[in-house]
Amino acid sequence: MWSRRLAAGAVLLTLAFLILRDGPAVHAPSSERAAAVAPERIRVPAEPRIVSRAAWHADETIVKEKAQYTGAARAVFIHHTNNGNRYDCADAPEMLRAVQSDHVNDEGWDDIGYNFVVDRCGTIYEGRAGGVTRSVRGAHTKGFNADTVGIAALGTFSDPTTPVPQPMLDAIERIAAWKLRPGTDPHGMVTLVSTNSESLYPKGNSADLNVISGHRDSYGTDCPGDALYAKLPEIREKTAALRKAASGSVDLLPAKARATGKRTAGQ
Repeated sequence: MWSRRLAAGAVLLTLAFLILRDGPAVHAPSSERAAAVAPERIRVPAEPRIVSRAAWHADETIVKEKAQYTGAARAVFIHHTNNGNRYDCADAPEMLRAVQSDHVNDEGWDDIGYNFVVDRCGTIYEGRAGGVTRSVRGAHTKGFNADTVGIAALGTFSDPTTPVPQPMLDAIERIAAWKLRPGTDPHGMVTLVSTNSESLYPKGNSADLNVISGHRDSYGTDCPGDALYAKLPEIREKTAALRKAASGSVDLLPAKARATGKRTAGQ
């Protein structure tokens, strides 16, 4: 009896050995192995100081819908708000509330359209609700709100002789350097697909645009005005310098791990 049991056990051990030896080896793709061991690290600028919606007393009662989210910013669109330029910066919160009211009550949008607004003293304000660290889909550039960020200068810069305050430019550059997705060249070009035929590009058509563009580059408007538009090369240059000199870093994890919210198409 015992001899038969020992013999059967020997056969089972032999089969197990053959299965382990001859079975197919399973290896994760090299990219998956690398991500599992040590995610890539790319330097990005630290988050600039931003005045929250609560601090500028945004009117949350008029917001129509919850924030929607899109992909990390592949491009930045620069705007102006068409306000006067000689305001006291202490009045900027009140001006922002007026812009929000205009966008919601007159334009019919869900909330203020811009992701960020900058005043002439260089103060950065949170615009559209949803969280400054997240990829909030704005309503700033018709047809191109997906995977982009809209930054508005509080003022009017249509006259090419209007001076653009340096603190305002510095603040725009800090936001652009921080919000553009890692690896994006502020001097470069990007191909975006229009989602609205009211833009300069019919819905579904591709548009080759500067990574840092003016609103007028994709829509029939003079925004952000001749004076601010003329500053775009400087903004690109200084944004690139900020990213190059960045001391912070982020982990580039697999897409599943980076997911932060519902992905939606642009306006």
